[in-house]
Amino acid sequence: MAKQILSMNQVLIIIPTLNEVENINNIIKAVFDIDSNYDILVVDDNSTDGTINIIKNLQKSHPNLHLEIRISSRGLGKAYIHGFKWAIQRDYEYVLEMDADFSHNPEDLPRLINACKEGNNDVAIGSRYINNKINVINWDFKRLMLSYFASKYVKFVTGIPVFDTTAGFICYRRKVLETIDFSKIRFTGYAFQIEMKFKAWLHKFKIKEVSIIFTDRTKGTSKLDSSIISEAIFGVIRMKFKGLTKK
Repeated sequence: MAKQILSMNQVLIIIPTLNEVENINNIIKAVFDIDSNYDILVVDDNSTDGTINIIKNLQKSHPNLHLEIRISSRGLGKAYIHGFKWAIQRDYEYVLEMDADFSHNPEDLPRLINACKEGNNDVAIGSRYINNKINVINWDFKRLMLSYFASKYVKFVTGIPVFDTTAGFICYRRKVLETIDFSKIRFTGYAFQIEMKFKAWLHKFKIKEVSIIFTDRTKGTSKLDSSIISEAIFGVIRMKFKGLTKK
């Protein structure tokens, strides 16, 4: 397949959505308020609540807002891989992951990009737990401890020098995404975030954590459930003992 038309911009922000009608309009406008030259790609898992219609209406006034609707499969990891492939085809230099629910503050986008662009890093992670400090707002204690100790557990088991291994606010240089073999990524939930960071580390890419404040969503419904948490925790064991830690 021939490459599609290249983007004129360097930065692409990928936002996966599934029924985010309460947030999608505001998050897109908030990102463009930071820098109207950013490109946004919304990868939607066939929302039925009106999310898609809002995006299409916004596209009329924002030519750098793009939409991909996935019908046949769902899952966070698969949505991001779809977006990564889309970004590689168009030669974006900096590709970011970002949630639609404002748990990731759009004002932190330039800090992540600059950590790669000016700091000469290959991966910049918006970290909730850098240097063992906890920067999370509005999570209940159980969920906070589960997330915090899951990251410590992953760091201990794999040896990866990252405090927040399950973080989902990330900037990748294109060369990282071009190097990782997406066909060998096995996980689709939070373990996907762990696996991507681990693969980047195995390939000796330079990783930088940038301290952020994570704020739990105030609108819409969280997609986090026990199966996703279980995948994150027990998936690390499978990565270790089934050879998935290979490049």
